[in-house]
Amino acid sequence: VTDNLNTHSPASLYKAFPPKEARRLAERFEWHDIPKHGSWLDMAEIEIGVMNRQALSKPLPDLESFRQQIRAWTVNRNKEHAKINWQFKTQDARIKLARLYPITL
Repeated sequence: VTDNLNTHSPASLYKAFPPKEARRLAERFEWHDIPKHGSWLDMAEIEIGVMNRQALSKPLPDLESFRQQIRAWTVNRNKEHAKINWQFKTQDARIKLARLYPITL
């Protein structure tokens, strides 16, 4: 699953590798682009971030270890009925997103 960043496409592989290698790598992926706008995207990014911090913070020796780690994390996350609170109050937004708010004197 990729966002709309210009490096998240098969074209970026052709910029980084010779054509034959780029094609070989591109064929290994199943590309799924997300909509440009959507609040669910924020929630998905938050959840992936949580997974990365909790389940993937240390290197794993092989693909099977990775799968086991993700399975265990998913079971535990679902068992906890974990929720994402991605909305915040206006005052909190002004602090968190200060660069987007104009400074008035």
